[in-house]
Amino acid sequence: MKPVALALLCLSLTTAPAVADEITDALDAARSAYEEGDIQYAIEELDFAKQRLAAMKAEVLEKFLPPAPDGWTRTLEPDIGSAMGMMGGGTGAEADYTPEDGGAGYTITLMADSPMVSAMAAMISNAGLMGAQIERVGRQKFIVQDGEMTGLVDNRILIKANGADVETLLAALEGIDYRALGRFGQ
Repeated sequence: MKPVALALLCLSLTTAPAVADEITDALDAARSAYEEGDIQYAIEELDFAKQRLAAMKAEVLEKFLPPAPDGWTRTLEPDIGSAMGMMGGGTGAEADYTPEDGGAGYTITLMADSPMVSAMAAMISNAGLMGAQIERVGRQKFIVQDGEMTGLVDNRILIKANGADVETLLAALEGIDYRALGRFGQ
């Protein structure tokens, strides 16, 4: 191949658009269906794209769950998205933490941008005024009630931890980057 032809080939490869993924394929199909007047198919493709985007967002939220402590295993809950749908929407991530010796473990759940979280925000923010026990992890406040710790980050992300004593849960919750979590989805 001549050098000029080779250079043109290389240039065309570097400026070619990236191969579309399933989300852009669905959006393109929805637009085509809309232009053809097939509204139902356009809606189905938009729903598919929305589901895939929600799954991507949930994968990002999962990264905020703390790692398992030494001698423990962490198991991500794959069905949290279904539960979020039944609670009015939003994004969720959940993990169960189990000691390798087979003892009792605990669960940490993150729920972001859910109508349920918004409804609970006032209650959580004013829990100290109602005499609830408050624990802190850095600047983050948690209500301790009935063996469960509940906190609210940026008035839109609920953190729940339960299944173990307060000291174990506090140690686990120290593994969350609350500042970065507050910027989730923005």
